[in-house]
Amino acid sequence: MLDVFFTVDVEIWCDGWHNIDEKFPKAFHQYVYGKTPKGNYGLPYKLDVLNEYGLEGVFFVEPLFSTRFGKEPLAEIIELINEKKQEVQLHLHPEWVDESSRHILDNVKSKRQFLRDFSIEEQVSLIALGKKLIEDAGGRDITAFRAGSFGFNRDTLRALAVNNIYFDSSYNASKCGLNSGVAPGITLTDPFECDGVYEYPMTVFADGSGSLRHTQLTACSHMEMEGLLWQALAAGRKSFVILSHNFEFLNQARNRADTVVINRFRKLCSFLDRNRDCFRVCGFNDLLPHKADSQALPLTSPTWKTGMRFLEQAYRVKYR
Repeated sequence: MLDVFFTVDVEIWCDGWHNIDEKFPKAFHQYVYGKTPKGNYGLPYKLDVLNEYGLEGVFFVEPLFSTRFGKEPLAEIIELINEKKQEVQLHLHPEWVDESSRHILDNVKSKRQFLRDFSIEEQVSLIALGKKLIEDAGGRDITAFRAGSFGFNRDTLRALAVNNIYFDSSYNASKCGLNSGVAPGITLTDPFECDGVYEYPMTVFADGSGSLRHTQLTACSHMEMEGLLWQALAAGRKSFVILSHNFEFLNQARNRADTVVINRFRKLCSFLDRNRDCFRVCGFNDLLPHKADSQALPLTSPTWKTGMRFLEQAYRVKYR
């Protein structure tokens, strides 16, 4: 049995940092509800499809935006997730720190993109604030975390432990994981324990072009995803972590549905539903952690599947 985590990073952006107070109301509805002429394809749609198949998702919600725009939009997001009995966890994009209408940290007067750009004391404070914002807006006990843009370091794990958060899913070997200071020189692919926190790395694979990719609906064809799931199961892997976002069923302009990605999502849900004897879709609440005895090499996907994905992606670019 392989533990599969379908994780969704829930974020709001104003597509730039100018006139954000004016832009926010429209951005909120675009990013959260995903309204298009042919229906809504945002967060509620994703929640409905997961519930349709009886699957559990992990929704890493970014709360720092609410220090600029108020508690109500954050509470609205959390209520949507709670209504569908899905799991709310903590996500932080510290780009919001210098945009806040309240004092958050001393000496932060410009943009710092990654959490790792902050000292351990600052990270402790930011995580504590994010946790409180989620809980005050209706979230339940926070047990897991993901750093925005995967920009964490070992201090992040220590800061999580201080805040009684014992699961993290920020390690991504195709992004910032290798230079995070966690297990230098080793590519981490399975759960491990570090400084009192259990790290569940993003699942990555070597595709036919020779590069590492993480398993994300916008980055992998369903054919690749299904093959990788079977491969991970056969190899005795402990976990398989998939990335998604609340807004990724829309095109880049956020005005039309991305039918390719929607079809990938529905096929994935159907596949996981049909194969419950092999794959356990789960969250972090009440999770009994499983450490790997050793770290395996990244999964691999054959060149021909990469080629098929290139064709799908070309179609997406042309028609989005």
